[in-house]
Amino acid sequence: MMLRTAICAAALLLCQPQAAFAFDTVQDKPLSKRALEDLSFRLHATIAPYFPAEAPGGIVLVVKDGQTVLRRAYGMADTTKGVKMAPEMAMRIGSMTKQFTATGILMLADEGKLSVEDEISKYLPDYPTQGKKITIEHLLTHTSGIVSYTGKPGFAQRAPQDITVAAQIDSFKNDPMQFEPGSTWRYNNSGYYLLGAIIEKVSGQPYHAFLEQRIFAPLGMEHTAYEGYERSKWPSAAGHSPAEKGFGPARTLGKNQSYAAGELVSTVDDLAKWDAAVGRKLLKPATWQRAFTSYRLLDGKDSNYGYGWEMTLIQGEPTIGHSGSTRGFRSYGLRVPSKGVYVAVLTNGDAGMVVPDVVARRAAAVAIGKPLPEFREIALDAASLDAVAGVYSVDKDTQRVFRRDGEFLSLQRNGRGPLVLKPMSANEFFVPDTADWFVFQRDAAGKVTGVTYHQDGRALAHTRSGEAPPPRIVAKIADAAFDAHAGRYQIEAGMVFEVTRVGSRYFVQPSGQRRVEIFPLSETRFFSRDVDAEISFEGQNLMFKQGSRNVTGRRI
Repeated sequence: MMLRTAICAAALLLCQPQAAFAFDTVQDKPLSKRALEDLSFRLHATIAPYFPAEAPGGIVLVVKDGQTVLRRAYGMADTTKGVKMAPEMAMRIGSMTKQFTATGILMLADEGKLSVEDEISKYLPDYPTQGKKITIEHLLTHTSGIVSYTGKPGFAQRAPQDITVAAQIDSFKNDPMQFEPGSTWRYNNSGYYLLGAIIEKVSGQPYHAFLEQRIFAPLGMEHTAYEGYERSKWPSAAGHSPAEKGFGPARTLGKNQSYAAGELVSTVDDLAKWDAAVGRKLLKPATWQRAFTSYRLLDGKDSNYGYGWEMTLIQGEPTIGHSGSTRGFRSYGLRVPSKGVYVAVLTNGDAGMVVPDVVARRAAAVAIGKPLPEFREIALDAASLDAVAGVYSVDKDTQRVFRRDGEFLSLQRNGRGPLVLKPMSANEFFVPDTADWFVFQRDAAGKVTGVTYHQDGRALAHTRSGEAPPPRIVAKIADAAFDAHAGRYQIEAGMVFEVTRVGSRYFVQPSGQRRVEIFPLSETRFFSRDVDAEISFEGQNLMFKQGSRNVTGRRI
């Protein structure tokens, strides 16, 4: 359903944004016709390069102070049938569903039918809380400690099957808690699944009917619905997933697999109606404000997540928003309250295609008059990469290690997956699929002395504090040598690694997780640029090393 924004997923946040957001804005004068056309042109010029004409596409809407500045479709709605994308088309919105679920809960709270401080056992008495106090607020803020069912081994294999809400809850309710409720923020689809069940219990209505009658119909959102319960026929885009050669039809997703965590469909026009109501209708002003306030963890740190919205910055401006990712589709909607800007991006391709988060953030930056720099990749030789490789520190607890991986520069932080950076110059590198970049500083002699990380209008300076690890040089091996290792390896109960080759590219896919490309260091040793891990083969065994974890799997 969603892994927070690409930036957060990359675990690169510099510092915490503001904990709460004032949503009301002072309306600027309406843009003149000429100013509107100029802004629309600049937005289109920023967005269009992300959408190849013959590939799965997207729809982008930008609203400023109530005026629609851009409403435009890009690419293909259905690559198989040759249908072009149109601005009115509906798509799955994935985890953007969560803000509707959260609003439904808060509507019931405003009516006195529940409190977010209530323990979930009050409404779900058969749910085993394992002696923990789990509140509705913990579910809203991803701090419950409950296992997220979409991250469990085997979910990818089960996802195509229709399921009942009760059966899905049964699939995770007896799993051990991951942490003390309220102590940690960890994105959790199970929490929002349970919130849907609570809405049904308290309202006496099916989840889809409650949202339709209480939110969609009153706001005139005629083309927003729980998938399968659309109220009228309406053109929609076909979803796409990666295939061996490019992309193909979306992988199947069974009914109720996403439920209140991500099963809505909508259009950008309906999302504009939704944004016009957010902060102003449906809930009491104080309730909306609470929804936009970052939940504070038990240690006093902000989670940067409220009730169905995450808090971030765009070029230093406080922003609320949410992404969505589901089979065949990805989405992002954000609001910059102080500037009266709303951006919605719906795309009909999932992993490996357009990242709507980046498109939305770049569009918003243009709309608020603070455009982000354009990233244009160039080629650098090994000597140029070696010159910037090294250990860079902010303090003893914050370090970033840059190393050369063949023709790439990679970034590593302790306990987190590596990132491959792309060069814009000998001193500037950007993080793919984000709007973040690094600038290295040199002394008069040309030696690199530090690096500054730029994100969301903030800059964090690091001092060079050590030499880089030795470069990892990708070896050239025969495909036949890799084929000797291809197969399935039992790592532990419920966890199998499948090792495959596609052309001359090599992959490993853990049960229920995405496929990860691996690169040879030799005929028996491989590493990943996506996760901080190495794999080696010996006879019929696969050895997996990630940090201090070392496990061995036997071929099956």
